[in-house]
Amino acid sequence: MIGKIRFLLAETGQNIWRNLALTLASIIVVGASLSLFGSSRLVADAVDNATQRWEGGIEFVVFMKADAEPSQDEAIQTLLAESEGKEIDSWEYVDKAQTFEEFTEFFADDAELLATISVDTMPPSYRIRPTDTDAGAVAALGQTFESRPGVRTVVFASEVIREIQTNADKISRSTLWAGVALILAAVIMILTTLSIAIASRRNEIEIMKLVGASNWFIRIPFMIEGLVQGVIGALIALPGLAFVRTYLIEDFSKSDNLRLLEGFRVTDSEFLVISLTVIAIGTAVATIGSIFAVSRYLDV
Repeated sequence: MIGKIRFLLAETGQNIWRNLALTLASIIVVGASLSLFGSSRLVADAVDNATQRWEGGIEFVVFMKADAEPSQDEAIQTLLAESEGKEIDSWEYVDKAQTFEEFTEFFADDAELLATISVDTMPPSYRIRPTDTDAGAVAALGQTFESRPGVRTVVFASEVIREIQTNADKISRSTLWAGVALILAAVIMILTTLSIAIASRRNEIEIMKLVGASNWFIRIPFMIEGLVQGVIGALIALPGLAFVRTYLIEDFSKSDNLRLLEGFRVTDSEFLVISLTVIAIGTAVATIGSIFAVSRYLDV
């Protein structure tokens, strides 16, 4: 049994070495396609995280100071209650504990940052849904809160967040379709590589058949070769995804000028799921390509 395994691995290695250039090309195409596909998912998850607080028609958020006095909070709540049903459709109060929970979720992978905060340092806030969602009306309404005692800042969503979502969707869709196109190209590359490998070893295959080798014994080295291309391609895509996450996506969260994008990041669990998905797709692509090549070009 061990001898057979060694033979199969030796055959696989020989196939790869004979067509090294094509094998490397296939691996690169697989890696590039899965990098694009994974990046599209990273952007989509980051946008979902960043816009979570704006769901349900929330147009602006009034952030209180962490040390705001109870009377200052009561004044804001009184103003909101008086405006409800008129300028304001509805509003929601987010206390320090809820803010702390959201913050720790958004920045779960930044231990240094989390070590510097506590529930008491978190600013409570009011998430407000105006009756009139016109950008000018929202801005005018939000400005009535900016000068109130205890208010730290007012962050507006208006058309900006919608534009962010629209542009992010365009980027995500473009990279997704480009990734899908390259995945199809990867299947063709794997198929081509294996067909050449099969053609170059036609005489050896005939001899193996004459000495009684089973069909699957002949097929397996070629299928392993395709699988190796897909798995290695998927693995080299992971550093690219890590780069996109760390140096492109998370930089938006660190900018003081882009407060609307606070939380524009990908959590560790989301990154793990995307990474595993990329590996699974790479494996599937290689399996499909190798099975098709073997069934089409290997007459055993």
